[in-house]
Amino acid sequence: MAFTEKYGPWALIAGASEGTGAAFARELAARGLNLVLIARRRAPLEALAHELAATHGIECTAETIDLASDSAAEQLKTVSAGREIGLFVSNAGADPNSSSFLSNDPQAWLDLVKRNVVTTMLACHHFAGAMKTRKRGGIILVGSGACYGGARGLGVYSGTKAFDLCFGEGLWAELRGHGVDVLNLLLGRTDTPELRRLLESRGAPIPADLASPEEVARVGLERLPYGPVHNWGLADDEQGYAPQSAAARRERILMIEKAMADMAGSTRN
Repeated sequence: MAFTEKYGPWALIAGASEGTGAAFARELAARGLNLVLIARRRAPLEALAHELAATHGIECTAETIDLASDSAAEQLKTVSAGREIGLFVSNAGADPNSSSFLSNDPQAWLDLVKRNVVTTMLACHHFAGAMKTRKRGGIILVGSGACYGGARGLGVYSGTKAFDLCFGEGLWAELRGHGVDVLNLLLGRTDTPELRRLLESRGAPIPADLASPEEVARVGLERLPYGPVHNWGLADDEQGYAPQSAAARRERILMIEKAMADMAGSTRN
């Protein structure tokens, strides 16, 4: 099946105004998909939408939504109504706080949980349901290697990314027999404007080994059919910095699936 048949005709990208989100938008536009771009800042989002529509002759709409708001999931449903979303890229998950847990207001952490967990889960429920019915589609959850364990200043962020990892793996297991691909794209340090702003605020130098957003988008789309996990910079069967390789995590899920099927006398729902 051609890429546009499998994942088109529309893709929705949450967190699309810059960095990896904008890179996904450019890559998908070049492949011929129409786009719904989501972010909080209207000006850069609209500029990107106009650029991609003019360059690639696609339809591209920009919608400003605060993904930490209580109504974010409903707003995503509204702006995508009437469009067949064949690919959902959940990319808006960075931690803007850069602080220890107790030195910040609890509302900031609650917003992070809403953005990374609640809105992501509800959006997947909405878009995946239609994909399952159509027997095609894809979901990319852009995550972080921080999902594998907590660290100083990363407690809430790591917790949300750990949820996304386990949630994404379960979603992959449920949808893999229905023509829908799910990938947790777990990144390391990536050269985004947000990271550069953070390093500049701390007076820290820009590391030389940052991944480029363009490479992230290219590899993410390349690995989408081979979920549920891709550990950035590692081969499928390479453990590296992760507790398990992507291949080992996949095998664990399939072993659990088989054991549950044997007990229940049935396969997937």
